[in-house]
Amino acid sequence: MGPTASGKTDLAVELVRRFPFEIVSVDSVMVYRELEVGSAKPDCAVLSEAPHRLIDIVDPPDVYSAARFRQDALLAIDAIRSAGAIPLLVGGTMFYFQALEQGLSDLPAADPALREQIARRAQQLGWPALHAELAAVDPESAARIHPHDPQRLQRALEIHRLTGKTRSQLWARAKPAATMAATKLVLCPSARSELHCRIERRFDSMLEKGLVEEVAGLRSRWPLSPSSPAMRALGYRQVWQHLDGEFDAPELRRRGVVATRRFAKRQLTWLRAQSDAQWFPQQGVALLDRVVRHLADRGVLSVH
Repeated sequence: MGPTASGKTDLAVELVRRFPFEIVSVDSVMVYRELEVGSAKPDCAVLSEAPHRLIDIVDPPDVYSAARFRQDALLAIDAIRSAGAIPLLVGGTMFYFQALEQGLSDLPAADPALREQIARRAQQLGWPALHAELAAVDPESAARIHPHDPQRLQRALEIHRLTGKTRSQLWARAKPAATMAATKLVLCPSARSELHCRIERRFDSMLEKGLVEEVAGLRSRWPLSPSSPAMRALGYRQVWQHLDGEFDAPELRRRGVVATRRFAKRQLTWLRAQSDAQWFPQQGVALLDRVVRHLADRGVLSVH
């Protein structure tokens, strides 16, 4: 696990090269076909060497939920174990990790019409105003959700309007998770400034590799809107607004970097609450040796 741009995929691929691991992606954007650049999806050369399960499994207009991820991930984990390999879950979608480990409550299915209504209201008033509305009916969820996190805000409001209950009340009746022994590794630079630099470099690289052109192509080929889950993802949301003429290229770059920093901050808040996780600051080639020693000490690997 780790915040965005922390180097999770690079480390995972190195582990696959040396040990009998098989990767299960824990990423809510990589599940989409044709979202290549903005999702930082591994290229064909990497995937041929280290295949990733749960990427490229749904089309861009589709909705992919945490409940479906949990089901797909459990099946993938069973298949990997049956083949005699070790499942290596890699990603930064913390809610997916939570759903897998803690189980899920009986949350209502998405309501496209209601979601569109909430999205239009946000467009008129701004997401901070909707965050205030959520705080009035579900203060516990509002305290956990950032005012600039539209996807989670929209879902929390949707749940309350559909059920009359708060998300926290429904989570209290969560289904138990499958029992599994997990060794948790968190990869994160020790200095915040280093993470910020990595975020800037990665977003610049995405722009250079054609993120704007990717989104333009997706818009021309698929029935998408700004409220489509795939287009609410980091980078894609800002590019969509740029293509609609809301701001120019320099402002696109600024907004993309700021949004990614905010997202990384929320990821780190969640990760710090994982008391049973081992943190690894990034320090070049020595990182792999430290991770391998830790896994050997935990009995995950047999190292001679």
